[in-house]
Amino acid sequence: MDPETKRLLEESLVIAKENNEMLKKVVRNQKWAAIYRIGYWTVIILFSFGAYYFVKPLMGNMLNIYSGGVSNMGNISDISKGLGDSKQMDELIKLLNQR
Repeated sequence: MDPETKRLLEESLVIAKENNEMLKKVVRNQKWAAIYRIGYWTVIILFSFGAYYFVKPLMGNMLNIYSGGVSNMGNISDISKGLGDSKQMDELIKLLNQR
């Protein structure tokens, strides 16, 4: 083997080793990126379920209040009938305005 060919072969070996090291680093970084991505989405999904778990009772209460308020609208006319005539209402309004 002549010296020129031997030198080129040794350079090729050095370059191949450097490329191998870089490829190993790339593969390692891709694995860690995949692990972080899985962890990221896991945290987002768990927080979403947790928020749903804590918000669901509040939304249920609000819906009950809203549906109860709508169904009890007939009671307002009963209350206004029980208040009496307009003179009493005028006196009540004057009393409230004085405060």
